Amino acid sequence: MSKRDFYEILGVNRDASDDDIKKAYRKLAMKHHPDRNPDNPKSEEHFKEAKEAYEILSDGQKRAAYDQYGHAGVDPQAGGPGGAGGFADAFSDIFGDIFGGGGGRGGGRSNVYRGADLRYNLEVSLEDAARGAETRIRIPTMAACEACSGSGAKKGSSPSTCPTCAGHGQVRMQQGFFSIQQTCPKCHGTGRYISDPCGTCHGAGRVKQHKTLSVKIPSGIDEGDRIRLTGEGEPGVNGGPPGDLYVQIHLKAHSVFQRDHDDLHCEMPVSFATAALGGEIEVPTLDGVARLKVPAETQTGKVFRLRGKGIKGVRSVSHGDLLCHVVLETPVKLTDRQKELLQEFEEISQGNVHRHSPRAQGWLDKVKDFFGG
Repeated sequence: MSKRDFYEILGVNRDASDDDIKKAYRKLAMKHHPDRNPDNPKSEEHFKEAKEAYEILSDGQKRAAYDQYGHAGVDPQAGGPGGAGGFADAFSDIFGDIFGGGGGRGGGRSNVYRGADLRYNLEVSLEDAARGAETRIRIPTMAACEACSGSGAKKGSSPSTCPTCAGHGQVRMQQGFFSIQQTCPKCHGTGRYISDPCGTCHGAGRVKQHKTLSVKIPSGIDEGDRIRLTGEGEPGVNGGPPGDLYVQIHLKAHSVFQRDHDDLHCEMPVSFATAALGGEIEVPTLDGVARLKVPAETQTGKVFRLRGKGIKGVRSVSHGDLLCHVVLETPVKLTDRQKELLQEFEEISQGNVHRHSPRAQGWLDKVKDFFGG
């Protein structure tokens, strides 16, 4: 044992804190480590002195004995409190966090984990999304094995403490002058070892099953919204809490309406005569049939808005609107008389294009301008 004062070796005061002592030692260890100074025997001596000083001063009991009795209080040959631990343990206390080796000497890591969250994709109709509904879903899940009561061990036996990690779930691996804490490869961090596993679950303690759940769909729910069912996810590990189940909403395509947040859109076929002369037509809504007045000379593409005939969203205070898009329908399978009347109408209209077909005339004027008149 070095007879130099340990505080002097580390370059700290006698009232230095544990952090100050650790920082001083780390600085000296990096500076004088033999791997960094292979051709300098003095560096190796300084390194050993610093290691010895740190091992004493970083231990509260040994430091108190050293402060009271000096070297005699910590010298094993002099009947002191005992020798210091190995360099690997001392050095790993400093760099343990870098390599994920938390927990300190002799400490274990908690093996209780929360279960994983799950997702279920649910398709709902536009009507159920607008009004709200309740449905039942069947999902796969992991449940405790009944054959072994969740222990994973064959009936009549029980798991034993892992002999590799002594139940801590972590082991220390020596790599050069670093001591790294890792998950135990034998028990995979559980701290338990099953020598005779259950034949049903093969030692997992859980088996795959299915369960049926009731899901309440709130009115106004939209595409991409999620419903959380607390505690219906994967079961926890070693008594940990279960995860949650997230029901992801997808809207089925509707034959009449297209949804845009709280608004609804639909196409409204209108006959040539109604569009030209005006009239009244029936329009479908989610609440039934509404009547809509079509003014004379309505053009295709015209949009009529029915206030409050849309959907009231989950986070909305009022209903959206229904927007009806006019689609002018060309008549088909005409009779000879219908063809005769339309031909007569066309001949009469050609004499005054500006008056009867303003959109067509405007388009023709633009074409003339494009080709230079």
